[in-house]
Amino acid sequence: MKKIINAPEAYTDDMLRGIYAAHPDEVKYVADDLRCYCTAKKKPGKVAIITGGGTGHLPLFLGYVGENLLDGCGVGGVFQSPSSEQIYNVSKEVEAGAGILYLYGNYTGDIMNFDMAAEMLEMDDIVAKSIVGADDVNSNANPDARRGVAGIFFMYKCAGAKAAEMGTLDEVLAAAQKAKDNTRTVGFALTPCIIPEVGHSNFKLKDDEMAMGMGIHGEPGVWNGPIKTADELAKESLDTLLGDMPVASGEEICVLINGLGATSVEELYILSGSLRKLLDEKGIKVYKTYVGEYATSMEMAGASISICKVDAEMKKWIDMPVKTPFITQA
Repeated sequence: MKKIINAPEAYTDDMLRGIYAAHPDEVKYVADDLRCYCTAKKKPGKVAIITGGGTGHLPLFLGYVGENLLDGCGVGGVFQSPSSEQIYNVSKEVEAGAGILYLYGNYTGDIMNFDMAAEMLEMDDIVAKSIVGADDVNSNANPDARRGVAGIFFMYKCAGAKAAEMGTLDEVLAAAQKAKDNTRTVGFALTPCIIPEVGHSNFKLKDDEMAMGMGIHGEPGVWNGPIKTADELAKESLDTLLGDMPVASGEEICVLINGLGATSVEELYILSGSLRKLLDEKGIKVYKTYVGEYATSMEMAGASISICKVDAEMKKWIDMPVKTPFITQA
């Protein structure tokens, strides 16, 4: 294992210390717990949006805490859920009088701990509602059982914008739901990654092999086989996406080309070009394209493609400027 660390067991907390030291005007922690990550710019009267999840996916999850996006994040260890107490402490800090939306990925441990935190808030007469991202098409035929991956970006953008407009809790939840209903993702891996506390690869792939549908924690995909070209990956991914969520000629989408941690930006743009050619052939309009790292898996090589169908209301939300230590959109 070759990593720039001190001790494997200190990986998450050392990372957080570095973030707080670099961005003290933007983020802080509460309850004497580095993993209770919050905005330093609380806005009275606004719905607070809180996410959470394991370390190893930056900028997901904590990287979306900032202006016109999220207000707090419970930070777990590498690929581990934050505790209910951490989520509760974050909630108490950022709650601003308009209620709380919990917005996170569809993973069992996260669901359990966010639900427990909501029950604790209920005893404090604070209303918290929840929604989970579940955009990974290849992870399950049942949409309710799918993993939440990079497509949660669009849920963050829409919910964050509606909250910034001072929408009610129900309106912010509806904005997140609208993005969820219109977003799908397909991902693929070329290499595994190494969890620091484990010290070895979390799965195996041959040198000339890739995995379609691999999860961001190394969950099995739908096939392992020879590495395909960018054109071939774009076509298979788009066929899967449109097979699950049809998009008619003339309709508009946003596209997210996401790197999983060790894929060059050049490769991501090659993939973006391959996808755009297919979309143009189908007459599907692209309103905005995002290319970069939005939900990684340590140093895994690979990428994901997300599409989000948009209307005038969603385009307004997606266009809203945002600023966090990790994400900036002017």
